Amino acid sequence: MAENRAEVLAGAAVLAAAIGFLAWSLGGGTLSGGAERYTLTASFRSVEGIRTGSDVRLAGVKVGTITALTLNPETFFADAVIEVDAAVQLPTDSAILISSEGLLGGNFVELVPGGAEEVLAPGDEIEDTQGSVSLLTLLMKWVGGGEGGAEAAQ
Repeated sequence: MAENRAEVLAGAAVLAAAIGFLAWSLGGGTLSGGAERYTLTASFRSVEGIRTGSDVRLAGVKVGTITALTLNPETFFADAVIEVDAAVQLPTDSAILISSEGLLGGNFVELVPGGAEEVLAPGDEIEDTQGSVSLLTLLMKWVGGGEGGAEAAQ
């Protein structure tokens, strides 16, 4: 009888943990509850590896998410809408770039604060952007550069 009671308690604990994780994931993956946010925009040459819902990080800490990605038919750039926690007040000369977690990791958007005294207001555009860098393209340039260098040395 004691073994059955222990099994029931262990099962109840696992079920409670599963329900907690489900509630956390449906809430956006943050524990901040209903934190206030504001939107910013940015235009990237390439947003490869980024999608709606991707993390926006500052110093490695998630401070927002990508809420929309659209192609601008006039510039042929990808326009992004970013929601950032209201507690994060970015200087007007801040930069935004697409970074990778490593060779096998996913991409995320990184905010790099500037040094200006003025801060970005809701709806402002971050003008200093750097799109994603394709590892395959870099590898092909390196391989191509290596062959050209070998031919020139002969």
